[in-house]
Amino acid sequence: MKELKLDEIAKKIDPIVAARENCFLVSAEDGGKVNCLTAGWFMLGNNWEKKVAAVFIRPQRYTRKFMDASGRFTLSFFDGHMDALMHLGSVFGADEPDKIEKAGLTLTEIDGQPAYEEAKYTLICRTLYTQQVDPKCFLDAGFPGQVYPDGDYSIQYVGEIEKAYEG
Repeated sequence: MKELKLDEIAKKIDPIVAARENCFLVSAEDGGKVNCLTAGWFMLGNNWEKKVAAVFIRPQRYTRKFMDASGRFTLSFFDGHMDALMHLGSVFGADEPDKIEKAGLTLTEIDGQPAYEEAKYTLICRTLYTQQVDPKCFLDAGFPGQVYPDGDYSIQYVGEIEKAYEG
């Protein structure tokens, strides 16, 4: 993988298309084990004078434990591989610890963080901030029920993008 200048990220990754049309993987490591989830909700931008990525993870997701323990995470974007992404999004890592291998992706490591040989882009992030979504903060009172019908409000993780790679 080739390292990208952080200023090039927005030229390479369209956050609207990447999230809604292609999905992506959020991965973290804890104690030598890696877990990931397929996601579609995230933001890229500048905040607190840093280049950041924000992801939203439901509290019951197994990957949350890894995110909280590590303090770092990766975002991996792919061209294709939708069958693998759908498999990884439908299998609970605690029940299928080898789900990445079963999905047909090749787990590797960049700067000590989990990555995938098949990924087109990988962002390495250091968690700066977490907060659970508060339904009382929505101005449209009907909206939370549309995206959180079970009341399992996501936890937002804002990470400083430390490095970016193109595969």
